Amino acid sequence: MPSSVIAAMNYNAESLVLTIVYRGKRGVYHYFDVPPEEYTAFRSAPSKGAYLNEVFKAKEYRYERVRDSP
Repeated sequence: MPSSVIAAMNYNAESLVLTIVYRGKRGVYHYFDVPPEEYTAFRSAPSKGAYLNEVFKAKEYRYERVRDSP
């Protein structure tokens, strides 16, 4: 999953929580109530950063910053 913006992401299908670890000092975030098909589309997007900014963030999923990036 090469991305200049995202270091890693993990999806919990039971709780519908998407965890994104951003590169640099952007932090680690949990996004809530993310449907499985949204995660699949995100994972398969040619540019994770473009998808994040143009599609994902526009849907305004509830989120929280968990901690600083490792």
